Amino acid sequence: MTDYVQVSTATPAREQAAELAKGAVAGRLAAGAQIVGPVGSAFWHLGEFGVSEEWRLLLTTTGDRYPELEKFLLDQQPWDNPEVIATPITAGAERCLQWIAESVTPLEP
Repeated sequence: MTDYVQVSTATPAREQAAELAKGAVAGRLAAGAQIVGPVGSAFWHLGEFGVSEEWRLLLTTTGDRYPELEKFLLDQQPWDNPEVIATPITAGAERCLQWIAESVTPLEP
């Protein structure tokens, strides 16, 4: 059985989240993406406490494709050290999981 993950990250602007979503899905690194926001955030950064509004991006992929998706997100993010976290999907509707696996399979040349 393929391992599945939901990946989360955030951006300071909706347009940036939309571009990440489009690039990840078009590149078959994620089966789908959802943009949620704005959301309030509190955090520590460079030794200082901060608060802001962000746009949360949730993506679904397989464990095999995660390293490429992570690299894409880190390379394309506007922040130097963005949060990129993969959470295992421990269960899901079989047709949904099949869709994820098929959607992130690279196309034959």
